[in-house]
Amino acid sequence: MMNKLKITILFALITTLTFAQKSPRKQANGNIGDVVIAIDYGAPSVRDRTIWGELVKYDKVWRAGANENTTISFDKNVKIGAKTIPAGKYGFFIIPKKNEDWVIILNKKNDAWGANGYNKEKDILRLNISPKYEDNSTEILNYSIDNRGIVVSWANVKIVIPIE
Repeated sequence: MMNKLKITILFALITTLTFAQKSPRKQANGNIGDVVIAIDYGAPSVRDRTIWGELVKYDKVWRAGANENTTISFDKNVKIGAKTIPAGKYGFFIIPKKNEDWVIILNKKNDAWGANGYNKEKDILRLNISPKYEDNSTEILNYSIDNRGIVVSWANVKIVIPIE
């Protein structure tokens, strides 16, 4: 009986560690001017999968990462597109589209599990962004902050979200 329990616990531990390592939580931090920006996200890998249109469906809200939804925090007001965004922490989502601009979304709800808790009525920003398709592939989803704004790279796509 004790050996069966040990085997069950060992199996559960190995399974948990295996899945946890596939999409680890990552953070990207940086400044644009005097604004401090922090991004928290689950970083999935491509792992020989077709990402856009298959794993991440076109025309559907995507949590912009894995597991818990991605969040973006600003310590001061920022301007994204024509909209002023108050300082705060927001849920970040993307609607990828085939052969069209993609929609980036900042949502007041920042503590959902994936896109399950997404509610369009809580959007504070929706902005169309043209994705850039690249020849080289980024294996692990990556967020970075540079003087242009927030850069999202995964598979063969790069998106730059302009921040002022």
